[in-house]
Parts: sequence; structure tokens; C-alpha cells
Amino acid sequence: MNNETINAEFREFPKMARLSRECVITEKLDGTNGQVCITEEGEFKVGSRSRWITPQDDNYGFARWAYDHKDELMGLGVGRHFGEWWGQGIQRKYGMTEKRWSLFNVGRWCLHGAEPLVTLSADPRVKRSQDMLPACCSLVPVLFRGIFTTDAIDRAIGNLKDFGSIASPGFMKPEGVVCYHAAGNYLFKKTIEGDEAPKGKLL
Repeated sequence: MNNETINAEFREFPKMARLSRECVITEKLDGTNGQVCITEEGEFKVGSRSRWITPQDDNYGFARWAYDHKDELMGLGVGRHFGEWWGQGIQRKYGMTEKRWSLFNVGRWCLHGAEPLVTLSADPRVKRSQDMLPACCSLVPVLFRGIFTTDAIDRAIGNLKDFGSIASPGFMKPEGVVCYHAAGNYLFKKTIEGDEAPKGKLL
């Protein structure tokens, strides 16, 4: 039921993004969401998907790791920085003996020591170079950059099924992909197993 309040104020129909525009497809990692928030006043906060956390009230050790690396992470600058905290002891574990924090925003960031690329934008006239991450941070792996097609997503899924995880080479049960559509500024996910089932309904 639509509970929106209706009045006589004119409202134009919103513009639609064109589907055949740039997208980035990345590997979807199966860990737990972690965010670092840095305010303009220099306050440093750490969160899970649903709450602020601390080393004393943690989520798989992410807050402890973040505070241990606070000096480096402050280099991310003012903003909310989201990523996946994954690896040893978390969800699929990926056969790893350590945990990593892989940021989602591959448009803004490049890995420490990598060559920055020109980033995607909802407005193709706006171009900027990527910023470099602190050495303690990782990025979700990019599987495809180019014009959005469902074939591109199917190929990315097929490659993960056939060759395994890019984030953790040799791990043969990756979760799936995330597709960022630049013109629409939307994120979509597709998993290898159980993609048709609502979250929480998998057997």
C-alpha cells in the first residue's frame, strides 16, 4: 500500500538513465560489512553493517584491526568508507590465514603502489583520477569494465565458477558478482548459488 502524501504541488517525472552505459563488475566477497567514518572534525568511528563497533564490542575483530591501523586509515579522508572484512574465520574463510578489508569503491580508489586510472562517473563529462589507498587496505577485484550487458555479467559469473576466486586464487567456491552501473548510480548483485532466493531463504 502506498502511504505517500499526495498534494497538488507539481512534480516532474524523473529522468531515466540509459542502460547501455559504463559499468564495473567486481567480485562479491562473502565476509562481513565494515565501515570507517571520518568526520570533518577528525573523529574516527568504525561500524559493521548495522551499528558502531569498538575493540571491546567488536565484529570479527574489525574494530580492533581498524584502531590498530588508525593512523594509516585517516589517510582515507573525510567520508564514510565501506568495504568487506573477510578471510580467516569469517563466512567462507577463502582458505586464508589472515583477514583483509577490501573497499567497494573501485572507481575512487586504486591499490597502494598501483597506477591510478580515470574513474567512471554518472556524468561522462566529469573525469578524475583514482586516489591511492593506504597500504593496509585492499580492494574488491575488478572483473570487467565497459558497457553494461547481461552477457558481461554472465561471463564474469562463468569465469568465477570455472577458475575460482580472483580475490583468493585457488579458492573454488566464490560467492558471485556486484555490478555498478555508472549512469544510474546503482549497485546490483548476482550470486553463483541461490540467486533466485531471497536473502535468508537459502537452504
